[in-house]
Amino acid sequence: MKRYRNRNGHSGVRAYESGPGYIKVRFANGDTYVYDDRIPGARAVARMQALAAAGRGLSTYIAQHVRERYARKES
Repeated sequence: MKRYRNRNGHSGVRAYESGPGYIKVRFANGDTYVYDDRIPGARAVARMQALAAAGRGLSTYIAQHVRERYARKES
């Protein structure tokens, strides 16, 4: 996983990994969630990938728009 740049310094996201049709996000509490083209959908995943690459806004976007819609939780 790639370290999230956290340009604001307040993010709950610590790392991410992305590829065609998915993004995997590790949060500060250690939980890792996978979001894909199926859940929450291609549009949301593309936005999350862009925010992750920018290092800004990913946690807020997830909290406001995606919430509990994830494909799976990894241990």
